[in-house]
Amino acid sequence: MRFRIDAEPLVTAVCHCRGCQRMSASAFSTTITLPADALAVIAGEPVIGGLHGDEARHHHCDWCKSWLFTRLPPEYGAINVRATMLDDPGWFAPFMETYTSEKLPWAQTGAAHSFEAFPEPSDYPRLMQAFAQANA
Repeated sequence: MRFRIDAEPLVTAVCHCRGCQRMSASAFSTTITLPADALAVIAGEPVIGGLHGDEARHHHCDWCKSWLFTRLPPEYGAINVRATMLDDPGWFAPFMETYTSEKLPWAQTGAAHSFEAFPEPSDYPRLMQAFAQANA
């Protein structure tokens, strides 16, 4: 499975919710949020898998079943890519962490912003602007 990213991240995050813990087999999932049209699959065919819901579609590698990315509903205009799926994930650092209400007690991320659940939709423009300024 290969994909190409054609834009700078809008924001980076980790999610501590129990669903992400289970799907990533870790303490949290890593996320690079991109504009919805900024991801192109160039080799392989991802399949829908993991936790199912009406809002998000979790895409996995059909061969190894790794969680690659999540397509959000169209009104969000974004896609979440798992940072650990990049060829070089070493640059990734979470700008925010979500679902700290379900965070494992020992998990530390160094994220600048923390939320007990997901931020309100109205918070995202401010967070994306702060992320852009911090990474300029």
